[in-house]
Amino acid sequence: MTAVVCVDFGSTFTKASLVDLGTGAMVASASHATTIGTDVLDGFDACLAALSEQDARARDAEVLACSSAGGGLRIAVVGNEELVTAEAGRRVALSSGGKVVAVLSGGLDAQRYADLREAEPDVVLLVGGTDGGNSSQLVADADFLAEARWAGPVVVAGDVEAQSRVAAAFEESRTPYVLADNVVPRIGVLAAEPARAAIREMFLAHVIGGKHLSTRTDFAAMVRGATPDVVLTGVELLARGLDEARFGAGDVVVVDVGGATTDVHSVVEVDPEESGLAREVVATTAVTRTVEGDLGMRWSAVSTVSEAGLDLADAAERRRVDPDYLPDSAEEVAIDEAIARAAIELALKRHAGRSKVVLSPEGRVVERTGKDLREVDLLVGSGGVLRNGVDGVVGRVLLPATGEHDGGWQLPRAPRGVVDHDYVLAAAGLLAASHPEAAHRLVQGLSSVPMSSLQS
Repeated sequence: MTAVVCVDFGSTFTKASLVDLGTGAMVASASHATTIGTDVLDGFDACLAALSEQDARARDAEVLACSSAGGGLRIAVVGNEELVTAEAGRRVALSSGGKVVAVLSGGLDAQRYADLREAEPDVVLLVGGTDGGNSSQLVADADFLAEARWAGPVVVAGDVEAQSRVAAAFEESRTPYVLADNVVPRIGVLAAEPARAAIREMFLAHVIGGKHLSTRTDFAAMVRGATPDVVLTGVELLARGLDEARFGAGDVVVVDVGGATTDVHSVVEVDPEESGLAREVVATTAVTRTVEGDLGMRWSAVSTVSEAGLDLADAAERRRVDPDYLPDSAEEVAIDEAIARAAIELALKRHAGRSKVVLSPEGRVVERTGKDLREVDLLVGSGGVLRNGVDGVVGRVLLPATGEHDGGWQLPRAPRGVVDHDYVLAAAGLLAASHPEAAHRLVQGLSSVPMSSLQS
């Protein structure tokens, strides 16, 4: 095997590429409208035919895929306290590539259960209690779900000492479940990876088939995870590399501007001394993803320009009504860029938080909220407005969100800015487990862009 086909089944388009395993180069690419109305593999077949015309190896190559088709991965979080375990669960759900459709805390009852059902999650993330702490609410919520005969998959990531009681309840009710280590083993610690892996397991075992996107068995066989989860794996590889000889780019932030949402992925090593100044109960993690559902180029254009204070209400409304709209003049291109610039800056500010000097019993100290992005080395932009942009789009749209901003925002000060033109991060995330060397070579293309081309 000398090449692998990497596929992203998106909500709108299915994108495929052929990666040479020896060089780590993307040697062919194709896209097709995602065929939700028939069978998602109809669009893939069209992509595969196009790839095969460019390189015959595609016909018999291994296929690795990720998917956000059919609404992607919908996760509901059920936790004890709104500001501790439920918030930790929300952050873990986002880092797992899910769209968080509900966050419930304070104990399940008839009304909260009705809210849970109305949210229609694919997976419930059940959290609560530190290890060896008070697990009564975690057990009570599990009992409530079991007695209600909740049929969807549940990931249990609360107090490990309560797992046997929770498992017994779900065994009795035949609720599909998987146990993971606690997301908050102790106050001030957020352990995301075990729950993230468990959510991925449930996505592959129950969600992909349950959405009935294809009647063919090869669809489930090729899918490795939810697209945002896979992309975040690619971002981790870009930032950290494989080892000292195959190094990474350092601290990395990726901003993906879509029609409905703007996603931010970051891999930034957290300074323990700096994090000690934060006033958040749930710790900041090195690997983070946030999704801003009110910031986007089409469906969310109206709320984006409103939040940014732009005088573009009519133009935003046109884009909301016609989400397939493509700008047909230089003026309309400039409007699209203004909306994207606003979405990027707002999304980065929400992801980064801010710092300020406050008075405390110890004197004047710096209080931080959010994630400090000031020393980020590489800022990667994604989304059609950047990938299809004319010369200078990085300088006009992506980089204005960097540098010093009033208000103490912890934004990247002076990063290199590049665009992921070829969906490299999704492909690298798919290759990372089975073909790490090829995946590393693939992302190196993003981190080694010549300085002279960064503004183009």
